[in-house]
Amino acid sequence: MAPGPGARPGWSRRAQYGVFFSFLAAIAGLLIGLGLLALSLVSPSAYATVRGTALDVTAPVSRSLEAVTSTVGGLFSGAGDYWDAANQNGRLKAENQALRRQAIQARAIFQENAQLKAAIGLREKTVQSVATGRIVGSSLESERRFAVISAGSGDGVQGGMPVRAADGLIGRIIDVGATAARVLLVSDRANIVPSRLLRGGQPVIATGRGDGTIDLRPLEVGRNPFRRGDIVVTSGTGGLYPPGVPVAKVVRLDDDGAIAVPMADPSDASFAIVERPYEESALPEAAPADDAEAAR
Repeated sequence: MAPGPGARPGWSRRAQYGVFFSFLAAIAGLLIGLGLLALSLVSPSAYATVRGTALDVTAPVSRSLEAVTSTVGGLFSGAGDYWDAANQNGRLKAENQALRRQAIQARAIFQENAQLKAAIGLREKTVQSVATGRIVGSSLESERRFAVISAGSGDGVQGGMPVRAADGLIGRIIDVGATAARVLLVSDRANIVPSRLLRGGQPVIATGRGDGTIDLRPLEVGRNPFRRGDIVVTSGTGGLYPPGVPVAKVVRLDDDGAIAVPMADPSDASFAIVERPYEESALPEAAPADDAEAAR
């Protein structure tokens, strides 16, 4: 049978019930609203009681909705604070790294200035100084120990001249160019330095070991005069190195001697002084008047 002219295809009974109950709910809400309005006009006290009851009923729901709203708002605000904190942390890290780089540069400049001042003071105190040069390289891995300074024959540097830094003896010149020279370090096996123990003055021989350390041997056989921490200085014997220049510091004892490390490390020192060879015969002799005065 064909549907009538007013029928709606696909209109289910459940949809019809839904529309019907929606109308009923709207009408019921309208009637309740009119009843509450009439109650508020006729009996305000009774209306206040009804309103208080409604408030008590809806308060838990309002609190729940407020808690949900606060939680959602807290999540968004917390995420924003976390993002701001992350950005601030990144900026602080960048500033910290920049300050650290500046501190390292300032420390390097301070150390270089201190070494330069020490080298200038050393040259002022050293009468036999020939030239001042910057240490531009040193060998630390090979068995032969050399350093290169930026002073050569044009500055008066010659082979065999001793080289020292503010901390102590570095070695002696073995090769000379016009603007640079090669230094045989005191830690090289071929370098032998007549020395003496600063504590007590016992004569010793300092010989390089080729590994960055120095072998110390006393001239007196039979006893070991060294102690850990002892300082060894040049004795002036041999006419090359001037007396009293720090050479090495004892770090370990062995059966008949000690192992020491150089007082002056070319990898740390920036400047070095080239001196004339020390000669005992060049020392000024005392005048006869002085001898007579001393005899009195």
